[in-house]
Amino acid sequence: MRMLHTSDWHLGRSFHREDMLGAQAGFIDRLVEVVRSERVEAVLVSGDVYDRALPSVDTVALANDALARLAGTGARVVIISGNHDSVTRLGFGAELIDAAGVHLRTEVSAAGRPVLLEDRHGPIAVYPLPYLEPSLSADPLQTQARSHAGVLDAAMSRVRADLLTRPADTRSVVLAHAFVAGGAGSDSERDISVGGVSAVPLSVFAGVDYLALGHLHNRQVLTPAARYSGSPLPYSFSEAGAVKGMWLVELDAGGLAGVSGIDLPVPRPLSRISGRLEELLTDPGLAAVESHFVQATLTDPVRPAECMERVRARFPHTLVLLFDPEHAQSGQPPSYRQRLLGLDELGTCSAFVEHVRGLPASPEEVALLREGLQELRAGAVTA
Repeated sequence: MRMLHTSDWHLGRSFHREDMLGAQAGFIDRLVEVVRSERVEAVLVSGDVYDRALPSVDTVALANDALARLAGTGARVVIISGNHDSVTRLGFGAELIDAAGVHLRTEVSAAGRPVLLEDRHGPIAVYPLPYLEPSLSADPLQTQARSHAGVLDAAMSRVRADLLTRPADTRSVVLAHAFVAGGAGSDSERDISVGGVSAVPLSVFAGVDYLALGHLHNRQVLTPAARYSGSPLPYSFSEAGAVKGMWLVELDAGGLAGVSGIDLPVPRPLSRISGRLEELLTDPGLAAVESHFVQATLTDPVRPAECMERVRARFPHTLVLLFDPEHAQSGQPPSYRQRLLGLDELGTCSAFVEHVRGLPASPEEVALLREGLQELRAGAVTA
């Protein structure tokens, strides 16, 4: 059986205020084309179909079009909800559209209940594990653990128990939306850590023929049988230069027969450039990135006047302009995530004020931030 593993569509997401819906529609066109040309029999979507819990009308229309067209290819489609999706909205009408071969699994109760497929070699049990928020999933899964690893371990116990009831030649595929240890994150994923811990050991998923992961936005291989497909489009400048795509997975009688990458085009490449303003405006080596989406970091000792307008005169698609005079001697600028490493909550809030305004928070502002954080903690305890 030929399966196509994709994930993290994030339909409706913008890129630094640039509308991406047209590019996302282009991805759907390519997805349907690949399903037909590669004779794909099952499409696996490992969460984050939407970017937000309340998607716009146009975004829902695009998702509806995608599912209708995929169903029209004759391929079965298995979809789980991710941490960005609304369980209720994505899962609406799931029982009705099962008959069309589109299987939406968004509820905790779906854990351990497979979508059953079959090829000439026999049965294939596809187990969709939607994103499991520990605080909401522990009780339904009958576990005392309040961690991502704990609830996923409980869900996989249900998977293994169900597999024991299947014929011995049943092959197994699991879809999961999680941060699995060994994966490399980017700046565009939402933090899903609980108590400072987010990574789930890969051993939690041991024993399945293929693990189709979602959440991390770079396509990557943890083991030959455990992979992230990544997002079909870049959603942060930390993904500049990353190859976007999907995985074409083949199962034979013995399990996983092979996996190959299907690359996806990026409508407009991303580039990060750094240097003094006059250098950026005159460097002939930067001609190739003039049509790219650009993140520019200026290293001038003093912030130049009208710098964004001047940068955009040469690089019209500049979306982010950073000012880092200290970086003049140090090479590649640190990412925003790197600049926040090691800071506590108050330090993070104070750093955000400085990042937005260009000036450090005053002692009075720091005091207000501290008071606000204390009130939030008190509210969380009483709730």
